[in-house]
Amino acid sequence: MDDLKKGVPMQPVLQNLEQGVLTLTLNRVDKKNALTAQMYALLADALTAAQSNPEVRVVLMQGHETVFSAGNDIADFLQQPPATTDSPVSRFLRGVAVFPKPLMAAVCGPAVGVGTTMLLHCDLVYAGDNAAFSMPFVNLGLCPEAASSLLAVHLMGYQRAAEALLMGEPFMVETALELGLISRVLPPSEVHAYAQSQAQKMARKPLSSLLETKRLMKAARTPAVLAQMDEEAQVFSRMLKEPAAMEAFSAFMEKRKPVFS
Repeated sequence: MDDLKKGVPMQPVLQNLEQGVLTLTLNRVDKKNALTAQMYALLADALTAAQSNPEVRVVLMQGHETVFSAGNDIADFLQQPPATTDSPVSRFLRGVAVFPKPLMAAVCGPAVGVGTTMLLHCDLVYAGDNAAFSMPFVNLGLCPEAASSLLAVHLMGYQRAAEALLMGEPFMVETALELGLISRVLPPSEVHAYAQSQAQKMARKPLSSLLETKRLMKAARTPAVLAQMDEEAQVFSRMLKEPAAMEAFSAFMEKRKPVFS
């Protein structure tokens, strides 16, 4: 509030380190926490720094109790499309994929696109009963990202993953819990406090044991995840320039239904 009074722009990603837990809060609620290149860069840099910071034992990502993230900010995305593997979005996605310490998320409200796919890389996800998840890449003339075309199949089974990715329709918190995408459902007003409590509880455990246990659980699949992520990124970049995506984005900006030929 003081920042607003002084005319200082709000920080789109807040960082707070307390009792071994680094909390990264998406703080662009007026835009439904739609992610910009700046926000991806801030998140990627925070994860990189957290890896080597001995004071950080657990990272918790969260949004607002009414919305986690609406996915990419379309206008910003079109101005700064990810063209290289060192783009902010690529650095963030690889960062969550290989982050060695426990990575948790607290999700309330809509989690769209990357708002859902980033959760596939988290170790624990706590959700409000108002959460809704969607991966509408096909609806935008694009393909999945964040290795979701691999991880969703592994998590959900092929048919359920196909429904989520090919139809691109939202699924509710009950389905997410059944599929194993989330760990527990709570009232939205309790999610952040509960996730923080669980993160602090984990931070009190021996870090070496946490690191090795996570490494052992993920080691066999990590090379395939990174390879899939790279292939998805190449296809995604190509499809961004094709007629279907151009029509989808034009329709979004013009607030009309797309017409695909």
